[in-house]
Amino acid sequence: MNTRPNPAVVGQRAARQLPRLALYLLCLAYIVPGLVGRDPWKAAEISAVGHMLALVRGETSWLFPALVGFASDGSVLPYGLGALSIQWLGPVLGEAFAARLPFALLLLATLTLTWYATYYLARSEAAQPVAYAFGGEAHPIDYARAIADGSILALMASLGLLQLGHETTPELMQLFAVALLLFSLAISPYRPNTARITVVAAPVILAASGAASTALLLALGCAVIAWKSSAPPLRQLLPWVAIAGLTSAGVATLCGAWITRLALTPNTMMLFPKLLVWFAWPVWPLAAWTLWRWRLQLNRRHIALPLIVVSIMLTISLGMGNSDRALMLALPGMAVLAAFALPTLQRSFSAAIDWFSVFFFSFCALTIWVIYIAIQIGIPKQPAANVARLAPDFVSHFEPWALVWAALATATWLWLVRWRTGRHQEALWKSLVLPASGVALSWLLLMTLWLPLLDHARSYRMLIDRVAQHLPAQSCVVATDLTRSQTAALRFFRPDWHVVTRSSNEAQTCPWQLQNLSMRQVLTPAPTGWRLISRERRPTDDEESLVLYQRTNR
Repeated sequence: MNTRPNPAVVGQRAARQLPRLALYLLCLAYIVPGLVGRDPWKAAEISAVGHMLALVRGETSWLFPALVGFASDGSVLPYGLGALSIQWLGPVLGEAFAARLPFALLLLATLTLTWYATYYLARSEAAQPVAYAFGGEAHPIDYARAIADGSILALMASLGLLQLGHETTPELMQLFAVALLLFSLAISPYRPNTARITVVAAPVILAASGAASTALLLALGCAVIAWKSSAPPLRQLLPWVAIAGLTSAGVATLCGAWITRLALTPNTMMLFPKLLVWFAWPVWPLAAWTLWRWRLQLNRRHIALPLIVVSIMLTISLGMGNSDRALMLALPGMAVLAAFALPTLQRSFSAAIDWFSVFFFSFCALTIWVIYIAIQIGIPKQPAANVARLAPDFVSHFEPWALVWAALATATWLWLVRWRTGRHQEALWKSLVLPASGVALSWLLLMTLWLPLLDHARSYRMLIDRVAQHLPAQSCVVATDLTRSQTAALRFFRPDWHVVTRSSNEAQTCPWQLQNLSMRQVLTPAPTGWRLISRERRPTDDEESLVLYQRTNR
């Protein structure tokens, strides 16, 4: 029996469930925008799609997916998943959407796994609220559902997940694997067979997604928890965690995924708190509050399990030079911790979150609308001039459906603000409704009103189109000093071009050469045997340019 002080005091009225229809619509508003109507963006997304296309076209091995001139990074599973989707759905849906679809489903699965992990952790005895002397405390199942609803809202409200969570990159499968690991640990007392399977699968998925070191560290952390735990279900997972570690090491060795770039310096240590503050807002203050209010129960499973995962991921992010993509993997665990702060929040703390969300996201929405109107009609003049200066050659086109969806989302936000600030709501998850809805609103407005502008700014299409003005179809091109994303863009936008490296035998006969050159670098005379054709730069980038040469007759 638990005799330690429990800070959670929750009545039955506060344990109400978030209406399912509202939750489903919020998840759709968060996940669906941006799935269609855009190119893969630079740099990580276009690079990942380039690897997938190389698999589809038979240009590389499925076990070692590489791009022209670039070795495999060990992300076998996500590239293979995207390639299969392109093979099956690409002819109907288009290559970009087909590649993006399974990763949107991975984001949905991450949200779902985080909900269930929190739900099962909240059902443990130590996590339950204090029993009232005369009854009336929250029912255990209702309480667990309300806490779980809070966790999914907290995860969607995380600013760091907004962009990275909507990209077609291996990190999204890594995020799914971390959520799966949390889920497996949480359900061990209730579904031991499922827990054994998933606790092995999660590190293996991480290892096959280019994060072998992360997989082994998380497996080691799980082993420590299982070894130290007095609960039989967790202790019984120990041999399965050992299997997970050994299998992950084998998969990483087979796929060549032992890639770890350590960049820990005093400067990165000083800048890490700054990254954490904005990237993990608003889950980090809530998670910190949880650790303080539940400090006498840090060894209990509902605190210890997410805490060990978060600690490992924060350490990895710091060790990789403040990697935001590694830090993203800490968000599911932080969302679980943040959810357990909800039954202990003071009214002033909750009100501060609400009012910050109202002003911040209302300002963001207003800014998006003002600039959209300026793009369409030229008024106000200053925002229109700024857009013309930052995005030259951009031509705006009116999309009526984009305007309709944006208007509906904005009206819904105004209704939510009135609902939340108009009267006191007792539900546990009330403090996270506005942050999660505000993030979803901002993303939906960006992916409707601003989508053509953002696509113009972040896509390589304009740059490749400018180069294509000088290159005929079916051309053989030597890639010189091109980045991985530039090479992937060539393969995505011009699949008929035959791109080779300088070290290949075909480079001796290719009539064209493309060289990556910063705009800050002075253009030197053409190499011997070549003549300069043009120098093209991305219209929204003052640094990046491609120089095209043609082989001269000898």
